[in-house]
Amino acid sequence: MGEYHLKKVERLTTRTNKEKVKVAQEVRQETAYPLKDIFKVMKLSKSVYYYWIRHMNTQEEKEQSLVDNIRMIFESSRGRYGYRRIQAVLKQQGIIINHKRLLRLMRKYRIHCQKFVNKSRRKYSAYRGTVGRVVPNKVQRQFNVDGVNQLWLTDVTEFALPIPGSRLYLSTVMDAYNSEIISYRVSRTPNLDIALVPIKEALERADAPMHNLTFHSDQGYQYQHRSIVELLKAHNVSQSMSRKGNCLDNAPMENLFGLLKQEMFYGERFESYEVLEKEIHAYVEFYNHQRIKTKLKGMSPVQYREHALESA
Repeated sequence: MGEYHLKKVERLTTRTNKEKVKVAQEVRQETAYPLKDIFKVMKLSKSVYYYWIRHMNTQEEKEQSLVDNIRMIFESSRGRYGYRRIQAVLKQQGIIINHKRLLRLMRKYRIHCQKFVNKSRRKYSAYRGTVGRVVPNKVQRQFNVDGVNQLWLTDVTEFALPIPGSRLYLSTVMDAYNSEIISYRVSRTPNLDIALVPIKEALERADAPMHNLTFHSDQGYQYQHRSIVELLKAHNVSQSMSRKGNCLDNAPMENLFGLLKQEMFYGERFESYEVLEKEIHAYVEFYNHQRIKTKLKGMSPVQYREHALESA
C-alpha cells in the first residue's frame, strides 16, 4: 500500500475504530487500493467500517442542520446577535447547546458580528442653563423597578449624515422595567415637540395603570419647559432630572442609544434623511419585538411585558 500509508496505518492499529475508519477513508481516496486490502492491513471489519461511515454521515448532517439554523438566526438579526443571544433563541426552539460548542461552530463557519467603532465623540446636549423648572434627581441611579409604568426614562440623541451640517434627532421614552421604547419621535430639528410628542403618546398608550410613575430626564431645555412640566403634573407623574453633565444618572438611555448606533448606524452610510429615518423606524420595531435580552430571560422587551401582565 505504499510506505507512507503503511506507516500511517501502523500507527493507528491501537487506536479507536472511529479513527481507523477516518484513515481508511483517506487511504481509499488517495490510493487505488481496494477496501478489502485496507481492512486486512488495518485489522478492521467491514461491518465496523460501514457502521462508522453511517454514524459520521449522520453526525455531519446534524451539525450542518444546526449550523444552517444558527446562520438563519444570525441573518434574521441582520448580524446583530452574538453567541449568547443565538443560544437563547435556540433554547426557545427547544435546542439545548453548550455555549462553548456554539461559539466553536460559529468560529468554524465564520458566523460572527461585525463590530464598529464610533469615531465621533461629540454628544448632543440640549442644556441651555436654567430656563424653566429644574427638579431634583429622585431616581439616584436606582433603575431597577418591579413593574411597568413605574419609571420612564427619556433623552434625545443625534445622527450626523454625510452632508455637512445635516443632523437627524431621535427622542425616546423608555420603560425602565423592560427597556421597551414605548414612544419616540424623529425630527430634523431638536425643538420642543421632539420631546413633548413622545411623552403625550406614552401617556395615551399606557396599557397598564400608572402607580407612582416617575419621569426621569436630563436638564435639557425641553424638559424644563412649562408645557412638559404641566403635562406630567396633570397626569400625577413625578418629574426627576439628572445632575448637570452627568450621563451616568441616565445610564439606561445612554446604553440604549449606544446599542442602537452600534447595531444600526455605525459603519453604514446614509445619503438622505428619508433613508436614515426609515432605518430608525425598522430598528425600533426590531428592538421592541424581536431583539431578545438575557436580563429579560431571553425575551424581547414586548414579550417580557406581555408575559409579566399575563402572570399578574
